[in-house]
Amino acid sequence: MRKHYKIETRWTAFPLHPETPEEGLTLEELFAGRSINIKKILSHLKRVADELGLPLSEREKTYNSRLAQELAKWAERERKGDLYHEAVFRAYFVGGKNIGKMDELVDLAKSIGLLEKEARSVLELRAFKEAVDSDWGRSRALGITAVPTFVVDHQVVIGFQPYEVLEQFLKTCGAERRNR
Repeated sequence: MRKHYKIETRWTAFPLHPETPEEGLTLEELFAGRSINIKKILSHLKRVADELGLPLSEREKTYNSRLAQELAKWAERERKGDLYHEAVFRAYFVGGKNIGKMDELVDLAKSIGLLEKEARSVLELRAFKEAVDSDWGRSRALGITAVPTFVVDHQVVIGFQPYEVLEQFLKTCGAERRNR
């Protein structure tokens, strides 16, 4: 979208399953007691990813993303936010990595050119805990219940959407198209 429209992206952390322990949960544990067909959902996600040419592994577990979100705030301050988010998504959705583990996150930060020692310090000191707490509060105040959610001037689009839907959303919000 940024390639075609003059828009600025602001990542906002969201408390997606904050009760998940550091070692993670199997998807069966996560959705226990709910009538959710996990295999059907994963099959649908894989089909859509394949259609879009996006890599996606067969995920069996979910992990707590809190520390990943805190390190993201630091990466954004260091002007590497988009690279960091991409690295985390790839590690989680393609590599099946536990993004709740400090060492994994430090390695991801290092892989995009951030300093290992600083990344570890940010996580150990929980230097961006309050920034993430603030984002979580903002998410609740906006009534956000799922990811991704796109918000522009109090207008909202929830969940994964085709490009055309997001493009129409931007047009409705008055986004200006870039010159080709």
